[in-house]
Parts: sequence; structure tokens; C-alpha cells
Amino acid sequence: MSKPRSLAPPPRTRAYRLVTARGSFAVLDTAPVGAPRGTALLLPGFTGSKEDFLALLGPLSEAGYRAVAVDGRGQHESPGPRGRAAYRRKALALDTVAQAAALGDGPVHLLGHSFGGLVARAAAGLAPEAFRSLTLLSSGPGRVARSQRVRLRALRAALAVLSKERVWRATRWLDSRGEEPGAGDPPEIVSFLRRRWMRTRIAQLAGAGRLLAGDPDGTAALAALPLPLHLAYGDQESVWPVPELAEAAARTGAHHTVVAGAGHSPNVSHPQELADRLTAFWDRAGRLDAVSTGSATAARSRRAAPGAARRGPAASG
Repeated sequence: MSKPRSLAPPPRTRAYRLVTARGSFAVLDTAPVGAPRGTALLLPGFTGSKEDFLALLGPLSEAGYRAVAVDGRGQHESPGPRGRAAYRRKALALDTVAQAAALGDGPVHLLGHSFGGLVARAAAGLAPEAFRSLTLLSSGPGRVARSQRVRLRALRAALAVLSKERVWRATRWLDSRGEEPGAGDPPEIVSFLRRRWMRTRIAQLAGAGRLLAGDPDGTAALAALPLPLHLAYGDQESVWPVPELAEAAARTGAHHTVVAGAGHSPNVSHPQELADRLTAFWDRAGRLDAVSTGSATAARSRRAAPGAARRGPAASG
């Protein structure tokens, strides 16, 4: 979970429900400054929400990118059913593809933070044509650390037998390491974190926990995606083992960013540095896409040119 330090939206940000072919989703949509350079769709992590990206939206928009952060189905302000089937990997991936289409900007840059990275990987595998690039932020194609798997299983077990309020209090106490929960946090942040937790469907929390705890290594599938890839994380990342993230970046040939001094949420702790790294990657991906599109257009033109049909047989004979 990311914990925003402020709930103030940056300039040029609209909060609304994005209507898609698979339902409506609560979003924060920040318009770019100047000529648009692209659009980014940002997926939050386990127990998180679109507000996890509040600090990042401004720097991305100032760099010329439209940045759209979304609550997934059943997450915070997005509606979601109670049934378990609605929170399976494919269902969540299809939601993401529908969100990208509903933005109306053509292929978008897709970023998934933590659990959102698992969803983003699945979406890119289902419909790579919907995305210009894929970034996994503090999220790996491999399994989370063993300590995290134990914690996720305990949380799912608790949600099955205890009230959401009791589980909230227990997790807050554990996160505080025995100190007064929320000590030092502004009251509005404490209130927001509780409200977000209470609004999120139990089925969503249980489903996300199940997927995270049991997710198989997807490095090979990630490497096979026909998209520019980016793995970014802090050097103090705690949910995925840092050496395994570095190995995954090497095995997939992904663009690789390590943010010094950052933990699991560089989007909160180092938003400007992360934005600079992201936009540099997106700029490069955009240029490669333009070259690829130009080459394909040129090839189609050559095939359609007068005399092309005659030249083919002559060369082969």
C-alpha cells in the first residue's frame, strides 16, 4: 500500500467516472501542459487506490503527458461485485484494456504499481496493441518475498472470519510495529486510509491477496511481449526481492530504473525523479513506435506501388 502525503490534486486534474465497455471506474485525470506527448494509465497496488499517484500526476503532466490514475473494480471509489470470479486475473486485465480504450487516445503507456503490475502484465498479454509501453513499478514478474506471502495468507484468513474494521485495526497496528498507529500522520490522511479500506470490497482484497501470494514466475511471458518494457523500483524495495527484480530486468532486456533511497512507493517518496525516469522512457518508446509505424507505412506503400506486383515474380524467377 502507498500512503499519500497529501490529498490535494495537482492543477488541471479532474475526478470523474470513466465509462467503459466493462463498467465505470473512478479516475483522476490530469491534463498535460503544452503539446501532448502521450497518455499514461496508472494502476494502483494492493489495498491502494488512484490517490497513490497524486504526487506523480503533476510532474507527469508538466512533462507533457496526460496522466490518468484509476481505482480498479471494487477498489475504493469504483463499484465492484461481491463474487470471487469478478476479481480473477483475466477479468481485471480486461477491465484495464477497456479503460485504455475509453480514454480515446489510442495506445497508452501502461504503468502498474505493485499488485497493479500483475494486472498490467496480464492486460498487455491480452491486448498488446492497446498499449504503447509497459512499466512495472515496484512489481516483478516473479513471486513476492516469502515474508509477504505469509502476511498475505494471514490477511486473507482474517478477512474470512473477522469484520473489516477489526482487520483494519490489526493491520494498522502491525504496520506501526507496536507504536501508536498513524502517529505523525495528518488526521486527514489517517481518515482517508480508513475510508479507502472500508470502501474496498472484501472480495477484491481477498482476490488480490490470492493472486499475489500464488503468482507464478512470469518472466518468460514478459520477455515475449511485443512492447517496450520498463522495470522501476527503489533500492530499498521490500515486497519483491531486489536481486530478483534486477535479474528479471536483465532476462527480459527491460529498461531498468533503480531509485536511490526509495522503498516500495517511489511514486510517493520520489515523484519528480520517478517522473523524469518515466517520461524519458516513454519519449524513447514513442520515438521507436514512430519509427516502427513509419517503416510499416513505407512497406505498405511499396507493396501498393505500381509495378510492385511485377517486380516480385521477376526477382523470384
